[in-house]
Amino acid sequence: MATSNPAFEGDEPSDTVVTVRTFSAGTFDTSASNQQTSPTPKVSNLHAPTEQGGSSRTSTVHPEMNLMKNIQKVQRDKWGKDIEFLLSCIALSVGLGNVWRFPFTALENGGGAFVIPYLIVLMLVGRPIYYLEMLISQFSSRGCINVYDASPAMRGIGVGQTYSTFIVMTYYASLMAVTMRYLIASFGDPLPWSECDEAWNATCIDSRLITNMADNATTKAVTSAELYFVKDVLKEATTIHDGIGTPDWRLVLCLLVPWTCICLTLIKGIKSSGKVAYFLAIFPYVVMVVLLVRACTLEGAGDGMLYFIKPQWDRILEAKVWYAAVTQVFFSLTICFGNVMMYSSYNRFHNNVYRDVTIVSIMDTITSMLAGLIVFGVIGHLAHVLDAPDIKQVVRGGAGLAFITYPDAIAKFTFWPQFFAIAFFLMLFVLGIGSNVGMATTIMTVIRDRFPQLQPALVAVCIAVVGFGIGIIYTTPGGQYVLDFLDFYGASFVALVLAVFEMFTFSWIYGVSRICRDIEFMLGIKTGLYWRICWGFITPTLLSAILLYHIATYETFTFNGYVYPDGMYAFGWCVFAAGVLQLPAWAIYTFLKRKEPDWRDRLVHCFKPTHDWGPEDPELNAKYHESVYKHEQSLPRERSIARRIFDNVFS
Repeated sequence: MATSNPAFEGDEPSDTVVTVRTFSAGTFDTSASNQQTSPTPKVSNLHAPTEQGGSSRTSTVHPEMNLMKNIQKVQRDKWGKDIEFLLSCIALSVGLGNVWRFPFTALENGGGAFVIPYLIVLMLVGRPIYYLEMLISQFSSRGCINVYDASPAMRGIGVGQTYSTFIVMTYYASLMAVTMRYLIASFGDPLPWSECDEAWNATCIDSRLITNMADNATTKAVTSAELYFVKDVLKEATTIHDGIGTPDWRLVLCLLVPWTCICLTLIKGIKSSGKVAYFLAIFPYVVMVVLLVRACTLEGAGDGMLYFIKPQWDRILEAKVWYAAVTQVFFSLTICFGNVMMYSSYNRFHNNVYRDVTIVSIMDTITSMLAGLIVFGVIGHLAHVLDAPDIKQVVRGGAGLAFITYPDAIAKFTFWPQFFAIAFFLMLFVLGIGSNVGMATTIMTVIRDRFPQLQPALVAVCIAVVGFGIGIIYTTPGGQYVLDFLDFYGASFVALVLAVFEMFTFSWIYGVSRICRDIEFMLGIKTGLYWRICWGFITPTLLSAILLYHIATYETFTFNGYVYPDGMYAFGWCVFAAGVLQLPAWAIYTFLKRKEPDWRDRLVHCFKPTHDWGPEDPELNAKYHESVYKHEQSLPRERSIARRIFDNVFS
């Protein structure tokens, strides 16, 4: 549980010492930091006038506050305009998860009924975390690792989240390579997946033909769209017991395209990516509107859209439906991966992030619903022309929804199917690039925060080269096996565990009440009861419950029913441990780095903000620390545990 923290606690003592007359309350830490800042002047024998009773009188400006003004820090880059930040967040959050993950997840978990748990979770988990991450990074101008200067012992959370982001970034680009392969193929006439190829050596049905699904239920015939994806694009292996195989040269060349786009976008750091955000955030909506209009004109599209939004009320109380809603919110808003913190750290100090959070969360939900209507409108048309008794017969989840079901439907269009294919895959590619740029920028920010002398162009090229090199793994016949495996053990599971600790760190170690005071200092607005209750109780509780549910219902991970070799599962748990164990490892390192003689003092200081925590501007930083100091002096000396809990949330 958090109590309000003195302004300068949480730092390692160094040769730069500030000697201050001790206050009777004993709440003010006189140690300074050994961080990389310019030398600060030595101040000694500063005596404050003493009132009767032995307590010292607090002056308006304290020596420590003046000391903060002398701290010289490397100024971070800033967004050219506030709108660039907003559009970048939209481009980051609105991605592939909205186009194929949300529609299929909704379908599998109650259709329209899933939207209700999703919106509830969005309000009680998604928006509070999104707002918190934006606030804390904008306030401190720190990225996803340095933001834990608020509680140095918890720095491992940021390191683990960066680790997960790196894993996601590498395989996300490989999905862009597959999308690029389809985009190029969409210019062909006829579409290459619309007809069977003898080289596939399988019982195949041309996707361009209108064939009743029920008539082929007893056969092992497969559509050409599915065989094209599995045998021509992925060249997918039936097992990886003998290895993952050799990379496909066409996918490798396609992989060059997204990494080239990412590298060029980041070539000048946040300034260049902010300009590109106008295109990455706006263009997909232009395509979506065109696709929606076209989908609404298709015969049978209304049945598909109705099937997508029709509630299945008997599913709404199932625990797995709520778990699916939480995971979808994580993927949709891209929270607890460090990306939002990274973007927000480049904001102006007084930027209205409350407005931005509202806009992004609304746009994300609208995009998910819009994408669902488009996709299932086309699927409804597919079911109509096939005379399928159930739409589920023509739907495949995951990547299959975008690369099998959708192309199969397009192949049956009699009028200009190439246009529909080009528009859809171009939209997918732009959406994916927007999200991938955000992840790559997170890695760049971490590197440049540690080595500020490095030029953005050099870091961008290095990230692209390393990402491309690792991404080649996913272009092999066993690449999809590895992709799903790493997504589970290295990204989703790790992110959920660290999300729980992130919430407890900022809500109960740093403190909800201090966050609210920081908001008032930064934006001049009071924090409402909704945010306080969510941060203090509801969001941490729901995340903890979801994590416990995930652990309790854990089943051995498989890929389309395929059981991996035992060695792969051992490797998977090592990948998981490498992310989660960052937290205790950095906590131990922080504890050992402290110089206090008493281990209790050392432990307490590990969880208190560093001496320079707060606004980046030295003048604002000094004023902030003065306000923190005054608040500390106003607190009662003795408080019960219940009173501390109440003050932490409602003070």
